[in-house]
Amino acid sequence: MGSVLHEVWKIFQFYILPVLPFVALVLIEIQLMYNRRENEVMFGTDSFNEKIKAFEFTPKEVRTLEKLVRSSKFENKDAVLNSSGLFEAAVSEFYRIRNVFSVRDETLEAIAGLRRKMDFTGSNPLTMVCSTRQFNVDDRVDLEVEGGQLFKRAKIYARSEKIWSIKMDCNPGLVKSLLGTRVLIRWTRANDAVYSIVLPVQAVSSDVIVLNHSDRLDKEQLRKWLREVVDFPVVATFPNGEKHSGVLYDLSAGGILLGLAEDCKPNQLFSISFELPTFGVQNVDVKVLNNLGHRNPEFPLYNSISAVFTGSYAWTQERVLQYIFEVTRKTKTKKKAPNDVPT
Repeated sequence: MGSVLHEVWKIFQFYILPVLPFVALVLIEIQLMYNRRENEVMFGTDSFNEKIKAFEFTPKEVRTLEKLVRSSKFENKDAVLNSSGLFEAAVSEFYRIRNVFSVRDETLEAIAGLRRKMDFTGSNPLTMVCSTRQFNVDDRVDLEVEGGQLFKRAKIYARSEKIWSIKMDCNPGLVKSLLGTRVLIRWTRANDAVYSIVLPVQAVSSDVIVLNHSDRLDKEQLRKWLREVVDFPVVATFPNGEKHSGVLYDLSAGGILLGLAEDCKPNQLFSISFELPTFGVQNVDVKVLNNLGHRNPEFPLYNSISAVFTGSYAWTQERVLQYIFEVTRKTKTKKKAPNDVPT
């Protein structure tokens, strides 16, 4: 027994003990980083303070928004105000850390109020949907239960930050049998996409099934992205390192149409860099869909090339959506202005 203890001590002395100081330093640095994130002024604080004025948040909602930001991995404090995707990512991380079922009711109500006031629910056609918390009561969904039985246009009966439920128009015995099974749920937003998720049934009543939320929705596009005509300088960088200047003709959250002197082929990959007004320089990889030739008379030497974003482009996509939203909103405001002038 003594020899075994001696061997254990030798292993500890020669292999574990020497690295303990380094482990301690790492743990201390992690704690310091956490403290800095919790207490120091974050980048984008001024912008955050300015933007929240427009939403008329309550003091509780502002404090809750601060908690969401501090719990997230975003560097910019105002990131959660820029898009629904970033907001829901922060909400999901907050609920994961705190355990949504342990969060106080007033905090849950504040988060629901934030989503509603920023119009980040699925009822806003310009909002990116990525969580079942963005669904609304009375929305209709299709369900496919294990065994293949399909229920069309079932109504969302209730939704809170913790759970949501669907009213089933069928035999109560069948509803009861669904407890513990997994159901495929599809929600369709007109002129946009079909969002689907497979979830286990957590509880049932006579005609209602209860589900937990998810932020991992599958999306099947119904139409092309809204496109905005633009005239932005762009630089394309090819895999061999060559750079070519050109022009962005139009822009969407899914892809681009650009003009380049280079003769690109379908499926060709390269990266582009362009400045998006108010959002700064965007760097994103693209894949060529088609080379449409010299079709833009304003740039006769350029090939018109359609391409889609590829690789890691979620951040650029969110910013492009926000840019298109702002341009659309300003355009509508200008069109209404003449009618608002009294005669």
